[in-house]
Amino acid sequence: MATQVPTNSEPGIGTLLKGIVDDLGNLIKQQFQFARTEVKTDLRKSRTAGAILASGAGIATVGALFLGLMLVHLLHSLSGNVDTASLPLWSCYAIVGILFLAVGAIAIQMGLKKFDSFNPLPDQTVESMKETLEWQTTNSKPTPN
Repeated sequence: MATQVPTNSEPGIGTLLKGIVDDLGNLIKQQFQFARTEVKTDLRKSRTAGAILASGAGIATVGALFLGLMLVHLLHSLSGNVDTASLPLWSCYAIVGILFLAVGAIAIQMGLKKFDSFNPLPDQTVESMKETLEWQTTNSKPTPN
């Protein structure tokens, strides 16, 4: 039966530094894995939202097309009798088209502002990396004896 003899020798500085470097490397690997997971989750949410948004936009586009055609013919019929209308049918199409273009331009500007406010970086991971770097820089400074 073998018995272990306890030793009072403490690990050397080289062993301690190697342990610190290994731990720091493991921490950075874990933070990259966390960032990858966070980005995948954000992409999954964005993909689902984008699919719903695209289908809604397609349905709304068809509705807007029919509404636009209805408005053109309503404007033409309100401008007088169909045969003696004061506005020709082409000008009614132009008026309604300009209105839709104006509303569309406003919506595009609002969408661009919203897109500019979006931050694609994984915020939690960036904060964690900042904390790690701050800790590393404050703890790696040699202490005066």
